[in-house]
Amino acid sequence: MMLRCGTVQFHHKADDKGYNMAVVERFCREAAESQVKILAFPEMCLTGYWHVRNLGRERLEELAEPVPSGSSTQAIASLSARYGMAIGVGMIERGEDGRLFNTYVVCLPDGQVHRHRKLHAFESDDIASGDSYTVFDTPWGVKVGVLICWDNNLVENARATALLGADIVMAPHQTGGCHSRSPQAMGLIDPALWENRHSNPEAVEAEFRGPKGREWLLRWLPARAHDNGYFLLFSNGVGEDDGEVRTGNAMIIDCYGRIIAETWKAQDALVVADLDLDLLPLATGRRWIRGRRPDLYGLLTQPQGHELAPRQARFSEAPVVKAK
Repeated sequence: MMLRCGTVQFHHKADDKGYNMAVVERFCREAAESQVKILAFPEMCLTGYWHVRNLGRERLEELAEPVPSGSSTQAIASLSARYGMAIGVGMIERGEDGRLFNTYVVCLPDGQVHRHRKLHAFESDDIASGDSYTVFDTPWGVKVGVLICWDNNLVENARATALLGADIVMAPHQTGGCHSRSPQAMGLIDPALWENRHSNPEAVEAEFRGPKGREWLLRWLPARAHDNGYFLLFSNGVGEDDGEVRTGNAMIIDCYGRIIAETWKAQDALVVADLDLDLLPLATGRRWIRGRRPDLYGLLTQPQGHELAPRQARFSEAPVVKAK
């Protein structure tokens, strides 16, 4: 059985939900014309991303919305029903208890709304981290999971999502071209290259394909899909984002860790691929999961004393302490 999916990279505008929603609507139409059934947009693409680290609580409150009653979620739900498509978008959520979350909302054609609150939120001291995994059924006979950006970096999250039955994981990001405390991990891209992308696209696209973009992703992202036996829809921002340049690199990865569709263009783009769901039962990662030894893994749930809150961990240079 084949299931057509899509993933989008686009250059959002900070604090401009109207503009960003218009881009989402445009790509939904384009995806529908290609008969896409599951469509992923980037992390916090409706509100803007990296600028929020400089915003106070009052301004964050103005950007935040409740889920599912907020206007943005209702607009996505309408698009989902119109096009018969599962659509995922990122935003700032105002929870029932008043806390703020970096949230990814997925609307299904039958009116169901699922949300995933980023487990490792570090964008602002005023944005709380979520405390649960997200895996749900879809009308196409597959289960979909969600992991937002840094959630995917921690292998435990990928495995937990697989153990909950995910066949496809939506992986919305705002990454690449980041200031990294690990000198060999990534690095900043000169914003001038992005500004000159129309006259000299080769220069910025070389950065997107290089160690600050695609090469960095390939060190770990396909392994998440391969080791856990699921398909992965990687969606990302592209372009200048409050001093950093996101590298796009939207891609779709199969359950063997193979990239089956991708782009490194320095522009808004939709990537589409047909997922061969018949590959799932014999995927290497699924066979490995059946060979697990849970009796050996108690160590994984025991605090080691060096754990940090997500924001501290993201920006910390502290060495990892080995388990005793």
